[in-house]
Amino acid sequence: MTADWPVPAGLHAASVPLPVEGELASFGGATGWLNSEPLTAAGLRGRVVLVSFWTFTCVNWLRQLPYVRAWADRYAGQGLVVVGVHTPEFGFEHQPANVRRAVADLRVGYPVAIDSDYGVWRAFGNHYWPALYFADAQGRIRHHQFGEGGYQQSEMVIQRLLAGAGSGGGSQELVPVEPGGIEAQADWDSLRSPENYTGYERTENFASPGGAAPGQPRAYAVPERLALNEWALAGDWTMGAQATTLNAPGGRIACRFQARDLHLVMGPAAQGAAAGYRVLLDGQPPGPAHGLDVDAEGNGTATEQRLHQLIRQPGPVAERTFEVTFDDSGLQAFSFTFG
Repeated sequence: MTADWPVPAGLHAASVPLPVEGELASFGGATGWLNSEPLTAAGLRGRVVLVSFWTFTCVNWLRQLPYVRAWADRYAGQGLVVVGVHTPEFGFEHQPANVRRAVADLRVGYPVAIDSDYGVWRAFGNHYWPALYFADAQGRIRHHQFGEGGYQQSEMVIQRLLAGAGSGGGSQELVPVEPGGIEAQADWDSLRSPENYTGYERTENFASPGGAAPGQPRAYAVPERLALNEWALAGDWTMGAQATTLNAPGGRIACRFQARDLHLVMGPAAQGAAAGYRVLLDGQPPGPAHGLDVDAEGNGTATEQRLHQLIRQPGPVAERTFEVTFDDSGLQAFSFTFG
C-alpha cells in the first residue's frame, strides 16, 4: 500500500481504501499443525485472518512477535484468526520437535502450520521473514506487511476488517505492547551492522588469513585487526554451506560490530549435547553489556540450536570487538544478527 497512514483515528474513518491484493491461499502444503487441527482457506470464510510467516531463529520476527501475540489475544473474541506459518531457513528448523519447542518457549498460542516443505510459502508467493497477510471475511487479501514495523497501521487494518465483517465494535484504542528481552525493538539509530552468515554460501567480510576452505577442515586464525563488520575464525573449523562447525575444543569466533545487541544463531549439532562458551567484549568480560544467554563474566552454555543473545549494551553504542570461545567441539554457528 502507498497510503499515507494518519494517526489511529484517521483510518477508522474509512477514508483510506484497502485494495484487494488476491485471495487467501491454501494451507494444504503444511506438513503438520500445532495448537489446532488443520485449517483451510474455505473453512476460515466469515473470519478475518492474519497469516504470519516466521522461522524461529529470525530476530526480525522475534521483534514482531509481541505485537502479533497481542492482536491474537485482543481480537480473537471479535472474529480474528491468527495463523502462524513456520517456514524454516536452516536445516534444524525443519525438525517438528524443534518447532514445537520454540512454540512453547516463545508463547505462541495461536494455530501454527508447519511448512517444512515450503508448500504454504509457495502458495502465497511469499519471499520474506517475517511477512503478514491480512484477509477479510470473504477470503480476500487486503493488506500485507513485509519485515518489521508498521504495527499501528497493521492493527488499524485488523480493526477495519473486523468492522467490515460486522464483528468489531470494540475499542478503537490500540493494544499496548511493551516488548522486552529478546523481543525488544532494535536500537535503529545506532545500528551499523547487518545480518551475516557463517556458511560459505552467504557469508560476507570473512577476514581470516587465507580465506575460507569450503567444506574442508582447516586451522583458522583471527587477524590482528578487524574492520567494522568483518568476522573471523580461530581454531579447527569446517565451513559448510549453511553453518560452520567446530572440530576441536577451543575454537573462537570474532567480529567487529556496532549495535546495541549481538545475537548468534548456534548450538551443538548433536541432540542432547551441550557446548560451553565464554564471551569477551573488547577483550574483557561483558559485565553489564552481557546478553540474555550470558552472565556478566561472559559465560554461557548452548544446549540447543537457536538464536542466542550474547551482547546487549546498556550505554552509548560504538564500534566494539566481540569474541566467543567454545569449550567443546561439535558446535555449529549459522549467522550473526544485530539490534
